[in-house]
Amino acid sequence: MSSEFKAGAVIVGAGMGVRFGEKKQFKLLGSRPLLFYTLSPFLECSAIIEIVVVIPEEDVFNTSRELASFTSAKPVKTVTGGTRRQDSVLNGCRALSDDVNIIAVHDAARPFVTPELISSTINGCKDADGCIAALSSKDTVKHVINSQIQKTLDRSAIWLAQTPQTFHKDILIKALQQDMEATDEASMVEVAGGSVAVTEGLAENFKITTSEDWQLAEMLVSNHD
Repeated sequence: MSSEFKAGAVIVGAGMGVRFGEKKQFKLLGSRPLLFYTLSPFLECSAIIEIVVVIPEEDVFNTSRELASFTSAKPVKTVTGGTRRQDSVLNGCRALSDDVNIIAVHDAARPFVTPELISSTINGCKDADGCIAALSSKDTVKHVINSQIQKTLDRSAIWLAQTPQTFHKDILIKALQQDMEATDEASMVEVAGGSVAVTEGLAENFKITTSEDWQLAEMLVSNHD
């Protein structure tokens, strides 16, 4: 990692769990809440100097108290989320110290990220404004409108975005302040004119969105234990 990089992490867990049926970030996965599994690799990653967890306002007090039981040499803060994802991420970015100049944004619902993948996205910022974890497509990709195939896309050019999505602090904050809706940070940085590189993600680094995803996560946790 470049010596001038001081990286902080923003872990986004401010969702209300409408699709899942409950706030999964606090649901017990094995013996610990999902959020704690997600947090651990960032605590282990030597490239990360501090962490901000973004959660619903009503959960800040209890979560702060529980996180205090984590023995860690690096600071972990909790802040309240916003109306949209970009508002939550911006709240997290602003809670990081002035020392931080690289920010890794990660979904709380991706508990199987690794310290190595986090570091890889940070290293990718040496030659670009940002770098995200993504999986190259192994399937043939079709462009479909109204259930009709319009064309077959070149799958070698198709990547499936994951998190961490890591950026230089200044351009990320500028991008998040744009008046647009987005499902990830990279798309906002792209619109702001930033360059975003890709590093190969992990199949295990999936986002838990359904009950089937949760069952797979439980199986993986039991295998790890």
